[in-house]
Amino acid sequence: MQFRFRPSRPHIGSPFLALLVAAYLLAVTNHQFWKTSIALFDSHALILSLLAVVLLCLFLVACLALSSPYVAKPSYILLIVIAVSGAWFMDRFGTIIDIEMIRSAVETTGGEASHLLTPAFVMHMVLWAGVPSLLIAWVRIDHRPFLAKLLQNTAIIVPCLIVAGVAFVAQAGAFISTAREHKEWLTSLNPVVPIGNAVKYVIRSNQDSRIVVKPLGTDARVADAGATRKPRVVVVVAGETARAENFSLGGYRRDTNPETARLDITYFPNTSSCGTITSVSLPCMFSVYPRADFTHRKGVETENLMDVLVHAGVKAEWWDNNTGSKGVADRIPNTNLFQSDDARFCKNGECLDQILLDRLDAWLDGVKGDAVLVMHQLGSHGPAYYLRYTDEYRRFTPDCRTAEFANCSRDEIVNAYDNSIAYTDHILAGIIGKLAARQDRIDPSMIYMSDHGESLGEYGLYLHGTPYFMAPSQQTHVPFILWLGTAAKAGVDASCLAGEAQTDQSHDNLFHTVLGMMRIDTGVYDKDLDTLAPCRASLVGDAAPDTQPPRGDAM
Repeated sequence: MQFRFRPSRPHIGSPFLALLVAAYLLAVTNHQFWKTSIALFDSHALILSLLAVVLLCLFLVACLALSSPYVAKPSYILLIVIAVSGAWFMDRFGTIIDIEMIRSAVETTGGEASHLLTPAFVMHMVLWAGVPSLLIAWVRIDHRPFLAKLLQNTAIIVPCLIVAGVAFVAQAGAFISTAREHKEWLTSLNPVVPIGNAVKYVIRSNQDSRIVVKPLGTDARVADAGATRKPRVVVVVAGETARAENFSLGGYRRDTNPETARLDITYFPNTSSCGTITSVSLPCMFSVYPRADFTHRKGVETENLMDVLVHAGVKAEWWDNNTGSKGVADRIPNTNLFQSDDARFCKNGECLDQILLDRLDAWLDGVKGDAVLVMHQLGSHGPAYYLRYTDEYRRFTPDCRTAEFANCSRDEIVNAYDNSIAYTDHILAGIIGKLAARQDRIDPSMIYMSDHGESLGEYGLYLHGTPYFMAPSQQTHVPFILWLGTAAKAGVDASCLAGEAQTDQSHDNLFHTVLGMMRIDTGVYDKDLDTLAPCRASLVGDAAPDTQPPRGDAM
């Protein structure tokens, strides 16, 4: 005789399961939301209690709407997985999961993603998402016949909506005024906000796929194209996650810029970024639109600086050691160096920025005419700062040697970050050295601007990507370095440039400054946004473009 033990699967009514799931989502996966709410309402028990009633009723209504057979279990499991994973990044890093954060996640590389999917994250998901999901999958849900179920759910949903409405009206003034004055409050409501923004991202991506790019600056020409001169060469280094606060060039207490400080560079200490995440900042940096006017759609549907350079007959090329150009280099030669298998610099889908220097000599030696090369760094991309520099540049110790910040002190995290900045300084000095060594045959210059900054624990935030309206200065205050070769420097008033360096600059200046440095005459050039224009105008024989027709005439 054969005996088999089969554990009895418990039964549960669909309304009760919906209530349990709603309560779990609201209580377990919304730590950041409740933390913010408690702070904003100053622990006012009545307001917080009514807020909990409103949200629990609405969450229950949503879960009941999904409680039909064959839909309830997969829907509840999916909601829990989304909420638990979102809670990890919200609670651990202070992340807001908006559309751009989702876009960044979709466009990331395997190497970058691996630093976020740590063993601690896996354990978090197993415990808080895996266990509840298994329990939901195991139990038997008792569903009533369709009409009976419809009546039952309606009998619960209607009172829930009434209770939620009454509770909301009771403190409507507090809720509405807080939402207006503190726009960050509701951005952490989980999983409502992540799911809503994911839907918006899908809709916008579908719209983007049908966009036809509009030409820009097709009238562009090099003002002195017929003159006998050396080729102008500008290397634009698009930095990654470098914040100005940690640059000793701007007064930081640690010497993070020892190599560039010895060179004849100009540092602009008051520079702001266009965004707080690469998918926004990078297209905006190279766009004709200033930050106030820039939108993702405008960036997609309009040609950019690289296209205008090509229209002028300038060789434009893009080297990427990050996660791609975000569409900026779609119409010019571009190389994804992070896909290289060069074992000297690359491992697990990422490469040290030294690979940029390694390839620069051959490129410069092959330059025959005016050229602009963009190098998109891996820079200081976190959380694995320790992988961004070699042992030689491990100057600040002890440094955090893991991507799991919970295993490091804040001082160790800052040490690792500062080491990555020192390594970037080495890369920039190396680029300048290679350009300077070829001044007998080219007229070189270099611009370095970081795409955005980084939070290192200030206000409880780590990494970047906080919506701009609430982002701290650590994420928007970025370094900007300019180096001019001998010929380029001769066309700029040195005392004027020193004064200009103390004025406010931003990503808005990059587009027009590069056009001015390349002496490109076009209707889309705005002299007022060219950082060097005031200092060229003070010299006799200035050849910089000075036409400024209305921006719309050239679009």
